[in-house]
Amino acid sequence: MTRKLLRGRVLSFRAEPQTPDDTQSFDYIEDGALIISGGKIEAVGPYANLRLQANGAKEVDHRPHILMAGFIDTHIHFPQVQVVASWAEQLLDWLNTYTFPEETRYADAAHARAMASRFYDQLLDHGTTTAMAYCSVHKTSAEAYFEEAAKRNMCMIGGKVLMDRNAPDGLLDTPQSGYDDSKALIEKWHGVGRAHYAITPRFAITSTPEQMEMAGVLAAEHRTCFVQTHLSENHDEIAYTAELYPQARDYLDVYESHGLLGPKMFLGHSIHLKDREIGVIAETGSHPVFCPTSNLFLGSGLFDDAKLRKHGIVNAIATDIGGGTSYSMLQTLNEGYKILQLQRQRMHAFRAFYWITRGNAVTLGLQDKIGTLDEGSDADIVVLNSSATPAMALRAERITTLAEELFLMQIMGDDRTIAQTYVAGVAQKKKAVI
Repeated sequence: MTRKLLRGRVLSFRAEPQTPDDTQSFDYIEDGALIISGGKIEAVGPYANLRLQANGAKEVDHRPHILMAGFIDTHIHFPQVQVVASWAEQLLDWLNTYTFPEETRYADAAHARAMASRFYDQLLDHGTTTAMAYCSVHKTSAEAYFEEAAKRNMCMIGGKVLMDRNAPDGLLDTPQSGYDDSKALIEKWHGVGRAHYAITPRFAITSTPEQMEMAGVLAAEHRTCFVQTHLSENHDEIAYTAELYPQARDYLDVYESHGLLGPKMFLGHSIHLKDREIGVIAETGSHPVFCPTSNLFLGSGLFDDAKLRKHGIVNAIATDIGGGTSYSMLQTLNEGYKILQLQRQRMHAFRAFYWITRGNAVTLGLQDKIGTLDEGSDADIVVLNSSATPAMALRAERITTLAEELFLMQIMGDDRTIAQTYVAGVAQKKKAVI
C-alpha cells in the first residue's frame, strides 16, 4: 500500500468537550499533516515536521480543508435504503406498510449484494467509515453486508435480525433457526478483518419470549459481540410490548430478563423511558442511541440527552436510515441540535463533532482503533470543506473561529461537505471535491 502524506488542517478529539470554548479537549493544527502507512496513521503533527520524515511518501494537499476522523453511525438499517422518505402515520404503520415488504426482497442474494454496494457508496459519500447496521432476517443479507465491507476494508458492525412473529411470512425465522444462522455468521465474520457481529433481536414486538431466550444464549456464548435492538421509540409500540410481555416490569425488562444488557448493548431511540429503566441502563452501562431525523420524521418524540447524561449514561447518535431521512451524520447533528434546543439543551459544535467521531467510538469500545487521528489508529479519515455550497461559502466569509466553522458544517453540511473519505488510508470518493 502506498505511503501517503495528507496535508490540511488537522482536528482530533482527546476527550469530550465540556463547554463551547473547551479547546483543551482536542488537538488542532492549522498547517498539519498525517503520514499513513499500512492502513494506519503512522504520524501526526505540523506539516513542516512531517514533511522531513515523509521519505518520499505520496503527498496529497487537502488545504484549506479539515482532516478529521471518519464519522461513525451506530444505528442504521441496511435493507431500508429504498424506503427512505416513505409517508406513513407513525412507526408501526410505517413498518407494516413499507419496511417489512421491502425487507422480504433480501432473501434474494443477488438483490442483497446489489443493494450492499449502493449502501456502502452512500455511507462513504457522506463521510461515514464505520456503522452498526441491522440486516434483514435473511442470512443472505448479512452475508452481502459483510462481504461488501470486506471488499472495502471497512470497520463495520452488523447482524441479521431475529424476528419470529408479527411480520409477513417471508420475514420470519424461528428461535432455533435464528440462533443457528446467527451463530454461523458469528463464526464466519466476527473478528475477521475489521468486521464485528451484533446479535440483533429486532425489538420485543417481533420476537417471542423463546426467541429472546435464544438471543440471551447467543450473547452469553459470544461476549465480545455487540447486541442491538429498539426500545421505547413510540407510545403504541410500548403499549403493544406490554400486552405481549405482561410479566415484564417495563419495556426494558424484556431485554434485561434475558441477559442482554451491558456495555455492548445499543438501545435504539430510548425516548419514553421510566425512571427504573434509566437506572438499569446506567447500572448496566448500556447505550441509548439518539436518532434525531427518524424521531422527527415518524413523530416519535424528543430524546432527553441531558437527563440520561445526568445518570452517567453515555449516549450514542445515529442516522437510523430508513426511518431516518439522511445518511449524513452532519444532518443528523443538525436535527439533533434542534431537538435538544426544544428542551433547552445545547449541542455546541465541539461536542457535536466529538460525538460523531471519538464519542461514538467510545460507546463501541473501539476508540483505540477508530474515531481519532492518533498515531496507531486506523486511517479512516474525512476531509471537510466548509465552503462546499454557495450558501455555505457566503456564510463562511464572516466566520472567524474554528467553532463557528464547525457549527456551519453541523447545520448546513451534507455529502457535498465531504471532500474526500479515506478508509484504511485509501481514498473512496470517486469525485473528490477540490
